[in-house]
Amino acid sequence: MSVKASGGSSVARPQLYSTVPVSKISQAEQQDRYFDNGELGELRTFFNSGIKRLEIAQILTVNAELIVSRAANRIFTGGSPLAFLERPTEAATAGSAVLSSNQALQEGMTLGTVTYVESKGSGGGFLGALRDIFLTPGGETIPPGFRPINVSRYGPRNMQKSLRDLSWFLRYVTYAIVAGDPNIIAVNVRGLREIIENACSSAATIVAIGGMKAAAVNYFRADSDAAAIVTQYFDVLLSEFKAPTPSNKVRQRPSGDQQGLSLPQIYYNAAERRPKFAMKPGLSPSEKNDAVKAAYRQIFERDITRAYSLGVSDLESKVKNGEISMKEFVRRLAKSPLYRKQFFEPFINSRALELAFRHILGRGPSSREEVQKYFAIVSAGGLGALVDALVDSREYADYFGEETVPYLRGLGEEAQECRNWGQQIDLFNYSAPFRKVPQFITTFADYNQPLRDQHPYGIGNDPLEIQFGAIFPKETREPKNRPAPFSKDTRRILIRRGAGIENQLSNPGAVGKAPGTLGPKVFKLQQVSTSRTTTNSSYTEMSTQAVIRAAYLQVFGRDVYSGQRLTAAETRLESGQISMREFIRILAKSEAFRKTYWTSLYVMKAVEFIHRRLLGRPTYGRQETNKYFDICAKKGFYALVDAILDSPEYYEAFGEDTVPYERYLTPAGVAQRTTRPASLGFKGTTVKPEAPTPRFVELGQPQSMRTEGDMGDRVAQGVSRQREQTKTFKLTTTTDKVALKAVVAAAYRQVFERDLDPYVIRSEFTALESKLGNGEINLKEFMEGLGTSSLYVKEFYTPFPNTKVIELGLKHFLGRAPLNQVEIRKYNQILATEGIKGFVSAMLTTTEYAEFFGEDTVPYRRFPTLPAANFPNTNRLYDQLTKQNADVVVPSFKPATPLSRA
Repeated sequence: MSVKASGGSSVARPQLYSTVPVSKISQAEQQDRYFDNGELGELRTFFNSGIKRLEIAQILTVNAELIVSRAANRIFTGGSPLAFLERPTEAATAGSAVLSSNQALQEGMTLGTVTYVESKGSGGGFLGALRDIFLTPGGETIPPGFRPINVSRYGPRNMQKSLRDLSWFLRYVTYAIVAGDPNIIAVNVRGLREIIENACSSAATIVAIGGMKAAAVNYFRADSDAAAIVTQYFDVLLSEFKAPTPSNKVRQRPSGDQQGLSLPQIYYNAAERRPKFAMKPGLSPSEKNDAVKAAYRQIFERDITRAYSLGVSDLESKVKNGEISMKEFVRRLAKSPLYRKQFFEPFINSRALELAFRHILGRGPSSREEVQKYFAIVSAGGLGALVDALVDSREYADYFGEETVPYLRGLGEEAQECRNWGQQIDLFNYSAPFRKVPQFITTFADYNQPLRDQHPYGIGNDPLEIQFGAIFPKETREPKNRPAPFSKDTRRILIRRGAGIENQLSNPGAVGKAPGTLGPKVFKLQQVSTSRTTTNSSYTEMSTQAVIRAAYLQVFGRDVYSGQRLTAAETRLESGQISMREFIRILAKSEAFRKTYWTSLYVMKAVEFIHRRLLGRPTYGRQETNKYFDICAKKGFYALVDAILDSPEYYEAFGEDTVPYERYLTPAGVAQRTTRPASLGFKGTTVKPEAPTPRFVELGQPQSMRTEGDMGDRVAQGVSRQREQTKTFKLTTTTDKVALKAVVAAAYRQVFERDLDPYVIRSEFTALESKLGNGEINLKEFMEGLGTSSLYVKEFYTPFPNTKVIELGLKHFLGRAPLNQVEIRKYNQILATEGIKGFVSAMLTTTEYAEFFGEDTVPYRRFPTLPAANFPNTNRLYDQLTKQNADVVVPSFKPATPLSRA
């Protein structure tokens, strides 16, 4: 049993079978209390009856065959049902006479002439066994519509299934007796009535269960307590089987995205029961105290009276006296200074929002749109506005209303959404407040990112090139809880084996072009006419055999044995009776190919292999595999082969005379073939040269030991002002058109990092240049117009994350790199709330811009004197090419690798 601390957190896995000890311990643990006398009495009774329950289970297990056979004899006629019962093979220890009698008995049961089996351990000898067989069950009424089933008409296979089902029913009863949990029977039997009615007869099954009950109780005639226990659990089995299938438990919250909206009622009934508390006027003082403590545990994740010796006495008295409802009590607890200190102030808004969802609604955020909605609320109004929005929501009213204390809606309580189940379980853990990083918003953001070459269930990416849509043991032994967005429109990345310019995406007309010397060798069998009625291969016998061998290698992936070669088809190919495409079809439909790539594999894996062999590339994605899966399900293996060989792509790529070859690979396949030391494509280990040490770093190395005071003076001295840029462009007059043109060109070079003269896009700024030349705007406003233009947005805003946009903006408009993380956070907030226009305007209205550039100077590269540590960042930011290097110069965190993103 998984025990969480006193926060009342849900277990990390479903508790399907709530035995007496587990349910009592879990309930007491959730309420932070010891067992009461009633619970101790139930535990004492359960443990005292433990030995008797084990004895009952042992007797039922030893005599399982006889119990099942007696039940089967009541519903089957015309043969021995026991002959179809699956039994373990027993070692032959008796003499030859006993063996011959057992063989005769088995033969008689098979023929249907014997319906008696000697009991194991029941006592009474031959007469006792006969009594057990022919004893009619008492008190069991035969349901209407029951008719005995003839063994010969029913068939051996159906008989085996029916006897197997009866054995399972007996096992469920045995398990439930040992665990003391009737829910085991409810979970496994409820809803089977409709299924068995379609396959056999529910009336016959009820009669058989009654027969098993009578036969089982017959073994405990001398022990009334044991007989009562067996009767109790068989009665549960009968009542659960007779009961109709319960309707699913549906989520009350309406959603446009229908994910995880219903839960089978039987799993809900069998899940771990969490007590729900409601504050009603007629409750006793102790029950009201329990409701208040439950509210503390839900909102603060602990009983604050026990943990901190704290309590909100004024609110407690009001809610107990009925002056405020439990809903208002929850609202004020979530707005209290203690909640603000524990769950709001230490976190950023995204994580505080997630924790508020857990405490008030009992779940995590459901979608990116929901996070955006409530993030705007908390950003504008703070904690109070967020609490009011959650408490006043329709969902809170549907689930909790005015009286009920919120509770965790986890596993077993309602169906969980598949897209955020991992984060949901983590949020329910007691350790959730210790995790500062928001989980839901990062996951939802991943769904909007371009799809990497990634596994749909985790981060493993096609390690064998044929694992699209399947779990395999190496990289996905523990699939992460942040899967890649995966749908029928997801397209796998494929790399052409040949010239890159001929890729199917860039040049769709290149499907039929041979890869040339850069790709695999292509075998083509050209046939010419040598007479009016026959055609022969234009190649010699040796070259024809080479083409045939290439066909075997491509289709089977290896050289086949001599006994597996299709000599008749080879002869027809050589004589020109069939084309190479038909020869490939015969090979693919052969028994050897079917056993290799179809019989031993599940359907989707077989489709992947066959598609690679016959069409020369992996499947593109789910949409293509769905089409092939539908063909396999409706028409079978041979129809799949025909669908691939008769496809337009096969005609375009190979035609009638070309042996299929490998045309495309996945990135993982390319990496495997080029980076492994044993692969043919290995080009040797390349040693990356070390980057040269910058001159200013080399000059900054101390030549001797320095004192602490000397080091302090050097740290504070900064960079000399003599290294400032000497050439500046200042707009002094608009009448000098040559000077005006030079200033405009300098502005373009500063903002866009290139001259715009060769580009047609310059026409976008004609209006700005005219206004500048006419004196309608000053140079500062001209710079603002460039920074808010569509070209700047396209080149320096859209392709980069916010941190990189901030660095580039400071470089273009203030002539330096960011000073520190405080400045990055400041501009990041402006960029997130006001956009690129607000960001550019904020930089141009700073005191720093007015001091260094004013209204008439084009920004230029500056060498800030202090702090000296920022000079290398500015130097690096100006030296690197933006289009070729998108690295963040002043990172606020260590960049995450794909393997550490969970």
